Amino acid sequence: MQLGLIARAQGVRLLDLAEIDSTNDEARRLIETGERGPLWIVAARQTKGRGRLGREWISPPGNLYASFVFSDFPETRLAPQLGFVTGVAAMRALRASAGQGNFKLKWPNDMLFDNAKLGGILLEGLGTSTAPVAIIGIGVNIAQAPADLPYPARALSELGAAAPSVESVFTHFTDALSAALDLWRGGEGFAAIREEWLNSAHGLGETIRVALTGEAVEGVFETIDASGRLVLETDQGRRVLEAGDVLVGPRSVAGAGA
Repeated sequence: MQLGLIARAQGVRLLDLAEIDSTNDEARRLIETGERGPLWIVAARQTKGRGRLGREWISPPGNLYASFVFSDFPETRLAPQLGFVTGVAAMRALRASAGQGNFKLKWPNDMLFDNAKLGGILLEGLGTSTAPVAIIGIGVNIAQAPADLPYPARALSELGAAAPSVESVFTHFTDALSAALDLWRGGEGFAAIREEWLNSAHGLGETIRVALTGEAVEGVFETIDASGRLVLETDQGRRVLEAGDVLVGPRSVAGAGA
């Protein structure tokens, strides 16, 4: 694996592993010994990959499993915005490496390919309120999509001869994330990220279903607000959601997630 030119110019380092339990767990261990980044950790195979809410992230060989550690951001309360920053980077990287396919972002932290799950983002934070450290974990189906899931999933290998290698996607991702972080930390801040994220948003302006704890809410996806919350117009009025899973596929998959 190789870092992109932008990432290398910014002093980003790379830890390239054959196998690990979880790249996010390795990032945590390194942070506990003083690591503050910027550092990419990438593994060819994970034995205990994790997704959102502690769910298992199935990790067959040939896919991308990586985590980015960094501490150069202004306030802990801004850390949730990093999921949207990473989503913007994902769209840039996928389009640069795989062409202008039907790639979308599903709120809050999923990547879609032809309306099926292609990958996900897992954010974790350590450190203190005055010295926060962020871990951005990513998983992308390159060679194969996990089978027997309760929701549709696809892999970039389905592009055939046009399919990029895992190395190409990773290199583009490292540069795209460096550039997106610069945009986020710049003068326009989250406003510029939000606009670009919405340009790739799955279901924007359409009726969608969102699984919450104990219920599923249906409404028109209007936007995400300045905090990244999902704004839905329902039959009962406007709902602003901080967490949940936007459901893709038949109604029988209600409640499925990352």
